[in-house]
Amino acid sequence: MKISHGLLFALSTMLLVSCSDGDDQPTYESCSIPDTNNKLFSLLQDKYFWNEELPAKINPEAYESIGHALYNLRNEKDRFSFTMTREEYDDYANSVFFGYGFGHQVNSAGDGLTIRYVFEDGSAAKNGLRRGDVITKVGDVLVSDFIQQNTGTSVDWTVLFGPNVEGHYVDVTFKKPTGEVSVATFTKGSIVANTVMAAETKSLTINGQDKTVAYMVFDSFKESSQTEFNTAFEQFDNVDEMILDLRYNSGGVISTANQLSTQIAGRNVDDEIFVSYKYNQKQSDNNEDILFTLGKGIKQLDLDRLVVLTTETSCSASELVINALSPFIDVTVVGDTTCGKPIGMRPEEVCEHVVFAINFQTHNAAGFGDYFDGLPADCAVAENVTGDWGDENDPLLAEGLSYLANNQCSSQSVAYSKSLTKNKKRKDVSVKEMMLHKDML
Repeated sequence: MKISHGLLFALSTMLLVSCSDGDDQPTYESCSIPDTNNKLFSLLQDKYFWNEELPAKINPEAYESIGHALYNLRNEKDRFSFTMTREEYDDYANSVFFGYGFGHQVNSAGDGLTIRYVFEDGSAAKNGLRRGDVITKVGDVLVSDFIQQNTGTSVDWTVLFGPNVEGHYVDVTFKKPTGEVSVATFTKGSIVANTVMAAETKSLTINGQDKTVAYMVFDSFKESSQTEFNTAFEQFDNVDEMILDLRYNSGGVISTANQLSTQIAGRNVDDEIFVSYKYNQKQSDNNEDILFTLGKGIKQLDLDRLVVLTTETSCSASELVINALSPFIDVTVVGDTTCGKPIGMRPEEVCEHVVFAINFQTHNAAGFGDYFDGLPADCAVAENVTGDWGDENDPLLAEGLSYLANNQCSSQSVAYSKSLTKNKKRKDVSVKEMMLHKDML
């Protein structure tokens, strides 16, 4: 089956591998752990991108779970293949998460939780919590005391914020970047996540002329994003430049990445190749080129250049947008080197699990797709949460605006680049944790 709509985490073209017979798979009597591991191995032999490097056979009883088996069978270049339960997959596909609806990190002082993002549908957002706020107290417990008590351990935040039970509530004290302190009651529940976190325009003087810059923060490439783009792009009237913020975006549906790229570049990519798919030898009939297409998009900007904000968690379809557009428009990467995933997977169901094992590699129209070490930042900047989305004190956004105004990296970026350790080892990236927003409360 050709993937004409190109899915990286293929939400609409799942091939099922159940516990029943298959024409090209052995029959097993049950979905016991050994049987499940055998079915996984059969799947990998047929469709895994590096199938020729798999062992000739496995002992299915040597692995305690299908996830353990996949982890141990992965190629050395594969830091990404994983499994999830069918329930987890269904929630991801429907953008359904559970909690208060915010992502966090312990602040540098160790006395609070800095908010990285909030979902509009969550109780936290509805009660005034925003990116850049700092939670200092939960109930009667100071966050600083809780952090100190859990130093050196894997922190179980449910001890502080409560169990994952529908309707559980807690009083939260948080401080705004202005110093204003608020207290609100957050309630846990199911959340339908928005993928466009922010969309606005900014004014900038470039070569003595006033210009309008579109700024969009995008969290995950899902099918629902395709209509969210249209809502966001309605605000981008007569824009001259664009900054696309993909700093937390772990990837997703390739057809969504195609639509976004086409809406940005417009006439610059008419009838051009967006991506070329390369499969293993057994699946080489699926190799094909996909053209840029507007898909469900309405408005296109026809921009000649783009600034993309990235971190090490900018992955997969995020990198594909950068790589696909680079042969046709001027793309400048600001932030950190991306995660390094020029490969993708079509999810397969094995018993009660959904397997995300690498199936193909992607190349752009120029034939480039070898960025396993990530796409490097042209202007290197360390991320730091300074306020809500659009805060011009944000180091990544400030550098992006500076680059557009001056057509070169700032002196601060140049100095930071020289301080970085070259050829740093790429670490394992938990795409699953990013997809499921495991940092979310």
